[in-house]
Amino acid sequence: MRRDTLHLSRAAFEAEVADALDLIPEPFASLLANVAVVVEDEPDAETLAALGPLLGLFEGTPLTAGAEGFEPSLPPRITIFQGPHERSSRTMAELRAEVRETVLHEVAHEFGMDDAALDALGPLRPRRR
Repeated sequence: MRRDTLHLSRAAFEAEVADALDLIPEPFASLLANVAVVVEDEPDAETLAALGPLLGLFEGTPLTAGAEGFEPSLPPRITIFQGPHERSSRTMAELRAEVRETVLHEVAHEFGMDDAALDALGPLRPRRR
């Protein structure tokens, strides 16, 4: 049985990502000023081969790394993938919740949380009823 998939314009999806970022409270939000947040259609083949299916990706050195071993590099980057979000959601409410959780998950990496610590927290979004 084929399930209908949501298809948003890039601008509409980027607005959902921006709305999710707007939910991040201070002082955390201001600490993200140098983090690039971008939307891409899909992860590339190399990323999929290395990491498997994903909704978002954090690349960079987290703030908690401190000055030890500091090497000049590009600013941290969070990529949110539109296609996987659309395919995993049946409704706008589901898509919105998934985008918010993905954004929070990737932002948490900027603050030094690894996937194990995030998994221990459980879902970062309110439970669906």
